[in-house]
Amino acid sequence: MPRAIVCILDSFGIGGAPDAADYSDGHGHNDLGSDTLGHIAEHYDLKLPNMDALGLGAAAKLSRGRVPRGLTDQPKGGRWGVGREVSKGKDTPSGHWEIAGVPVPFAWGYFPQTIPSFPAELTEALIRTANLPGILGNKHASGVPVIQEYGEESIRTGKPICYTSIDSVFQIAASEEHFGLQRLYEVCEEAFKLTAPMMIGRVIARPFAGETRDTFKRTGNRRDFAISPPEPTLLDRAKAAGRQVFAIGKISDIYAGSGVTHKIKASGNMVLFDRTLEALEMARDGDYVMTNFVDFDQEFGHRRDIPGYAGALEAFDARLPELIARLRPDDLLVLTADHGNDPSWVGTDHTREQVPILCFSPSLSAGTVGLRTTFADIGESVAHWLGLAPGRHGRSFL
Repeated sequence: MPRAIVCILDSFGIGGAPDAADYSDGHGHNDLGSDTLGHIAEHYDLKLPNMDALGLGAAAKLSRGRVPRGLTDQPKGGRWGVGREVSKGKDTPSGHWEIAGVPVPFAWGYFPQTIPSFPAELTEALIRTANLPGILGNKHASGVPVIQEYGEESIRTGKPICYTSIDSVFQIAASEEHFGLQRLYEVCEEAFKLTAPMMIGRVIARPFAGETRDTFKRTGNRRDFAISPPEPTLLDRAKAAGRQVFAIGKISDIYAGSGVTHKIKASGNMVLFDRTLEALEMARDGDYVMTNFVDFDQEFGHRRDIPGYAGALEAFDARLPELIARLRPDDLLVLTADHGNDPSWVGTDHTREQVPILCFSPSLSAGTVGLRTTFADIGESVAHWLGLAPGRHGRSFL
């Protein structure tokens, strides 16, 4: 039986979402014209020969009508296309759930761009139930700057830093050494109980190390507490069929552990790549491997770091031959993304974009899958490849 490996290049959008103008940052800017790949290529001499050979440049041309600088529209193998999201969001859970065959059927809850951002009854309940001396932040913020702003006070007072963004999220940062990692997780669990009824998609633990503003650094012990998908995803269907499901990086957290048989945590794109290769060695016939490469989004997209994002893409591309060389004749490799995060854009938030769909198998003929009107087509294609029964949403392009 064949195996399948899906690599999510977190936030690697290719522009062109027809509803991008509907997604505003609340300050008069919207996502119309955002293009993560295209704008990186305008600023940086990208060298992505392996993804380009699989159809990246051709997919970008289909999405935006032009080939990004440094790429071509001449794929050398595999199937390529463009994914368009139907879920009404540009966040991690929406994109991942839809990729796994389950579009989000409801509207997420969000916190307003006011100071404070959180309703008083929420913060009061969290302080009471988690036995906290108080909280810091209580506003829309980006992860590293908010830790630099409040980190020293948090260490001194024992108050965690609570913040949000334009996404449906409640984030809590605290010092691993002074506040305690397990204590942080426990506070996040309490916060999740309070925010889940508000349809806030995730509560995220953001531990950091260091003693001063200049030495603070987020650690790799992030943990997401997420609302469960409303129906069985591709992961659940694979597990129910007796397959092993290897969830690498934050995949297990995104799906609230549902459908996962092997949870493999790792930090850093190259370590995540290593773990993917190791999981492939462990995978038996019919198994499913899914990895989220978070650095593109967390380290470079949100920080609006164009050279950093470009370098991370090149590093990932350079290792693709290692993964392809380990594929069996009937294995399927899929590269895609969950949303955009244009590092040239205003603000620090995700951008509503279409995503590349790059598929390769030694037994798969070359060609295009066109523009898919839902990410769910990706999950249904993987299900078809693995011999699983079709789901309720999307249809296979294989």
